[in-house]
Amino acid sequence: MSLKLQVKHNKHLCYVQREPSINLLDSFIDHWKGITNYYIETTDESRPVKQTDIPWRLRQMLDILVYEERRQEDEETGPCLEYLLQHKVLETLCTLGKAQYPPGMSQQVLIFFTKVLVQIQNPLLHIINVYRPVQKLIHLCGLPHSQTEKEEAQFLFAICSRVKKDPHILNYILETTKEGKPQRSSSVSEDRVEEGASRASAPESPPSRSPAQPGIIQVLAHLAGSQKRRVALRAMESVLLLASVPQVEAAELLSQHTPLCFLLAQRLCHLYSSIPNTLDPADLHSYALKQWRAEVSQGGAGDRPSFPGQEHVDRFFSWLDYCDQLINKAPQVFAVKLSSALHQQWLTGVVQPQLLQVSEVVVLTHTALLSCSVRYVHSAALLHQMVLFLLGSDTDPEQRADTPPQPPVLRYHLIEHCDHISDEISIVTLQLFEELLKKPNRHILTNLVLRNLESRSYRLPGSGGGDERLGTEPDLLEESDELEEDPFVPGIYADGGFGGSEPLLCLSSHKGEKRSSAHTQIAETVNSFLCLVPQEAKTSHLVQGAGCETYVHDALKSLKECSSLSVEWGWPDTPKPTDVHLSAADFYEGHFLKVLFDRIARILEQPYVLNLQVTSVLSCLAAFPHPHLHEYLLDPYISLSPGARSLFSTLVRVMGELMQRIQHLPSFTHRVVAVRRQLMGLDEQTMTDHGTLLKGVIVLEEFCKELAAIAFVKLPLGDREHHVGSNP
Repeated sequence: MSLKLQVKHNKHLCYVQREPSINLLDSFIDHWKGITNYYIETTDESRPVKQTDIPWRLRQMLDILVYEERRQEDEETGPCLEYLLQHKVLETLCTLGKAQYPPGMSQQVLIFFTKVLVQIQNPLLHIINVYRPVQKLIHLCGLPHSQTEKEEAQFLFAICSRVKKDPHILNYILETTKEGKPQRSSSVSEDRVEEGASRASAPESPPSRSPAQPGIIQVLAHLAGSQKRRVALRAMESVLLLASVPQVEAAELLSQHTPLCFLLAQRLCHLYSSIPNTLDPADLHSYALKQWRAEVSQGGAGDRPSFPGQEHVDRFFSWLDYCDQLINKAPQVFAVKLSSALHQQWLTGVVQPQLLQVSEVVVLTHTALLSCSVRYVHSAALLHQMVLFLLGSDTDPEQRADTPPQPPVLRYHLIEHCDHISDEISIVTLQLFEELLKKPNRHILTNLVLRNLESRSYRLPGSGGGDERLGTEPDLLEESDELEEDPFVPGIYADGGFGGSEPLLCLSSHKGEKRSSAHTQIAETVNSFLCLVPQEAKTSHLVQGAGCETYVHDALKSLKECSSLSVEWGWPDTPKPTDVHLSAADFYEGHFLKVLFDRIARILEQPYVLNLQVTSVLSCLAAFPHPHLHEYLLDPYISLSPGARSLFSTLVRVMGELMQRIQHLPSFTHRVVAVRRQLMGLDEQTMTDHGTLLKGVIVLEEFCKELAAIAFVKLPLGDREHHVGSNP
């Protein structure tokens, strides 16, 4: 604006404020005629609008409308607003903006419309001579190579803010009826609108829209992908406003009668597909999510990517976080619809074909991406869809199968990948399942493990154990004698000691003190795991800083987290009574536990990092407070049915194999200590003969300590303090 126009503007504004008696309508009409006369008198069609007095006159008209509304004592329409409605001022401005005459006019029109919607407090968008030009202006937004994206985003945000306050106007903005069907705009003809503002102010049915015309949803989706960060942020905030409208009718309208869910999922698919297939899984495993608002507004400004392809990963996870927040804030009907769209378009349409690829590089990258996605999804509806995608909906006990299911089931392939010929694929798939186990969804544990333990058919029918074994101490001692006779554990209970190491729990704190059989059972369970490793293989007591304190602390933390997850799942406190007529011959631990037990059985032959991941998943399972899971994974005294195996029985056989291999390696303990010191960073890493075996022995000892700590923290607090002894 020129200096002359600015002075004129200031004088006029002061005049309006100082002279309440001024005829506002005359002034309003004068400014409007000044704009229309410009088109009659001007001869220079190339002159930019900012070099004319049109922007100033539009501001004056807005000031008058706002001032008039403030003077009104009731909600009646003032004369200036009546004039604007009756004479279709907004309609005319929309036409001028579309024509871009003078150049830059569309920007001024967008600014004027935005300020009217923001500064005028009375409801407007239900009025035909307001919502119809608003609709037309929406159709002019989001065009390719637009120079007014900033103003468009602000305009649409103003509309969505109005909808948030008054959800009933959503029908008019979407150009649909309450049933979601497009209709004609009005039964009032164009000629009769001039009859008066009262008739023009009456609510009418929204007009129909040509399929070729982009509506507000399509425009917002387009602007959300803008390279201008502020534009994208404003558009995303606008969608969030619409989606978070609490009225169910509005949610149904958005989810069922607009392409919003489809467009959101489509963009996620596009961003996912742009991620290169050559990412390092370790980078994704340690990837820290930046929340969508921070990522969109700031991006990677000032930060160098920490790994190749990070900018693509950032954009994808930013949009996933945005969709997750939309689902969290939206009513249930919209949340379910968007989650289902993401399941169908992204997970099934894009991710699944990559997971079933022959290329190990592709499988590795996309499994790592999926694991990271599970970690950062928090909305219940989207998590539910991800769980159904990964595991299916089955809850009946699994049947042992010799051939893969037909057609291929993703769950089967993922579990098989935990025992893949590629150690990297096995590790990253195990990480995926560990992320799943940390999520607050009951179906995960039921589908993977609990449905196969429900009948407790892993126990020999009629045998003592679990709830039936909590009787006299002689029974416990008798079962301890049975364990001593196991040929795979020679001498670990010899002389009534534990190979010179003290147990974590003392069975009798004071002579003659009567202990509860339940606490005795847990105490013996703890000591059984601690004493499982042969003395020649124990080295933690020979290296400072390798005691049990950390495991107890971590186990207590894990127990609290797992208990918090499962507190509302209705799990029983005690094991389910077994059916004496139930046949135990067909017990099958399920595909997931079978693969984990197979991996544990080969712990002495597997890479160190893979062993750490296998034991981490099993420890996570053992920390859950379900009585059947606790019994099957942590009770060493149950009598197993024919052909069944438990975690403890699998470890016993590993120890038997270890004892045989120790005899062929001289200075075995010294070698294990040297490797342990290298792993702890106390000594420099060097090539060592039988390195895989020695590292496997260390993992085995640490895993037994971890299981003992988990069993220990499941004691009541008072009993924990009462039974604590020295660390082994």
